[in-house]
Parts: sequence; C-alpha cells; structure tokens
Amino acid sequence: MKKILRPYFGLEPHVRNILMADFFIQLVNSSFFLLLNYLMVDNGYKDHEIANFRSYQYLAVMLFAFPLGIFIRGRKVKPLFYVSSILTPVLSLVIIYAISHKLDNVLYWSFSLWGAAYTCLQIPALPFILVNSRKETHTEAIVVFFLTSSTSTALCGLLNFALHRYLSHVFDVKLLMQCFAVLGFASFYFVHRINITENSSTKIKLFNFHQHYDWRLILRAMIPTLTIAVGAGFTIPFINLFFLNVHHLEADGFSLLGSFTFFLVTISIILVPEIKRRFGYGIAVTLAQGLSVFCLIMLAFTQYYSELAVAVYLAGFFYVLRQPLMNIAAPVTSEVSMYYVGKRNQELMSAINSAIWSGSWFISSQFFSMLRSGGMSYAGIFFITAALYSVGTLMYYLLIRDFERRKKDGLMD
Repeated sequence: MKKILRPYFGLEPHVRNILMADFFIQLVNSSFFLLLNYLMVDNGYKDHEIANFRSYQYLAVMLFAFPLGIFIRGRKVKPLFYVSSILTPVLSLVIIYAISHKLDNVLYWSFSLWGAAYTCLQIPALPFILVNSRKETHTEAIVVFFLTSSTSTALCGLLNFALHRYLSHVFDVKLLMQCFAVLGFASFYFVHRINITENSSTKIKLFNFHQHYDWRLILRAMIPTLTIAVGAGFTIPFINLFFLNVHHLEADGFSLLGSFTFFLVTISIILVPEIKRRFGYGIAVTLAQGLSVFCLIMLAFTQYYSELAVAVYLAGFFYVLRQPLMNIAAPVTSEVSMYYVGKRNQELMSAINSAIWSGSWFISSQFFSMLRSGGMSYAGIFFITAALYSVGTLMYYLLIRDFERRKKDGLMD
C-alpha cells in the first residue's frame, strides 16, 4: 500500500491546491446528489417534476461548455476558478431557498446558472493540471481529480447519516444542504493559494477556431463517452428516487449507503494507476465496466421482488458493487481520451466531455420525466442504461486498441 500511495505525495503544490478547491466544490455537488431530490420530495415535487427542473442544470453546462473550451485555449484560467468558488455555493443557497418556498421560476434560472458556475472549474481544471504538472505525475493527478468527487460524497453521506440520525431535531435535510453550501466557500481559499505562472497552450483566433483542431480524433474519442453518458443520465441522477419509491429507503439510509459506496469508490480509484500498470488500459476499462453492467441489471431486477424484506439489502449490495467498478474506468478513459486527441485538442476535449455528460443528462432527464410520467418502471429505465453501457464499453475497447496502435506507430504527442 505504501508503494501505491507514494506517487500521490509527489504532486506539485499548485496541483494540490486546485484539487482541494475542487474537493470543496464537490462537497456541494455531493449534497445535491445525495439530498436534493429528498428535499424536493419533502416540498411536494413529483419525481418527473424533479427530473424536469434538474435537467436545466445539465442544459446550462451543455450550452456553456463548448464555447468555454474554445475560449480558454491559450488563456489563464485562474479567474474562472474564482468564479466557480464563489457562485457555486451562492447559487446552491438560492436553490435551497427557492425549493423551500416553491419559487419555480427562480429554480429554472438558479439551476441553469449553477450548472454554468460549476463548469467554470470542472472544464479548465484537467487541462490546467496536464499543462502545469510533470508528465510522470499525470495519472496520479487525474486519479485524485476523480477522487475529489467520490471522497466528498462519502464524507457528505456519512455526516448526513450521523447528524440526521442523532441530531435530527437540529439537522434536517434543508439545514444539512445549507451547511455543505457554506463549506463550498472554502474553495476560494485554495484557489487563492495557486501561485504559479500558468503555462498555456497556443492561443487561437476565435472566429476560425475550427481550423485549429483535429476533429476526426475528437469525434473518435467522444463517441464512447456520449454513449455511456446518455445511459448514465437515465439512472445516476435519480438512483435515490429508486431506493425511496421502490425500497422505501429514506434520506439518512441512502446517505449511509452512499457514504460506504463512495468510500469503496475512493479506494478503488486509488488503485487505478497500479491496475493500469499491471494489466493495461483494456482490462482496467472493459472488464470493470462489463461487471458494472451486470450489477446494474441485478439492481434493476430487485424491483420485481421489492415486497420481500431481502430486496432492499440485495439492491444495496449490487449498488455498492456497481459504483466502484464503473468509477475505476473513469480516470483511465479520461487519460486515454486526452492523450489520444493530443495536446492542442485537450482543452476542447475536456469541454466536449463536460458538454456530453451534461447534455446527455439533460436529454436523458427529459426522457426519464416522460417515461416515469407515462408509467414505465425504474427497472425498465435501468435496462435502457445497461444496454447503452454495453455498447459504450465495446466502443471504449475499440478506442483503446486504436490508441495503443497510434502510440506504437509514434503518432502520439
């Protein structure tokens, strides 16, 4: 274990600071993942209404990400980190207030602006790390970038369970979300501590940007992500509604389950560099994602025997297994995609990935709302996700083979 952890301590101070800034923003995002749907249910919103409101969060990222990815090429990105560290917590507090007072028009706007503010850190962060750190630390830095999400979710879930279970007379879901939103302001402190002269890629003219990118490589790299992201959008944002409406698991129970699950995710992601070195990209991605699809199918089937007492435990078991398996692949696929497209395409590739995930989740959220309002079961929706995941896994396998061929032929940067 000491050998596995040693490389992480070699990350540069400015890399550690941007990762800490992201951690506190991810605390806010984790509270949204674990608790926001429960807060909306408590205030009378139906699951198809929740999906409709939250889709605007993803729509904003989809519309904002692509122009932002073009704009940041050759420019300093620290000012964008400041924007995200201030506006993400502020808008989170606005959303919580609007939900509590049923201000639907405010919710549409605040969800949209929240998505844009969150993007101001998420899109520039990975290119910033790759350009401003030693290449031998890239894998560990990318892994820690993904760790911030799983670690913050584990911590958020554990705190929510403990405070809601033992101090429920003080901490309800609303107050807990407000506390996490306030903690998000700590991101500003770590952004302020980033004291380096930024390295940037070559600046381009915005009006003829299309001539400066390798679109064939970008398209080839984005198709597997698009397929996986569309599938995920049917399931991931609403998994707690499945546990609530099918297995009657309340917020504190799902928070404890989420905390344990993302603790395992954290451990599994830490092992990614070692897995990659021993088995290569192919095993790290395709085997993990294939097993994840199997667990998702087993999770969906629990709806058909939900009246049995054992169903909720089996659902929790398959959920706990699925998350680490799927998340093992995420840092590896991001690294492959960024290397595959080359240095001059990395900012745009990062933006396109964010646009794909949020755009797909916007579309999937709208379809989820339609399917649920039309009476489709959660199991049926999960099966759609499993099918898309399977296709996406095959596409990633083909992408990795092409990546390794190009690397062998000396075609990589």
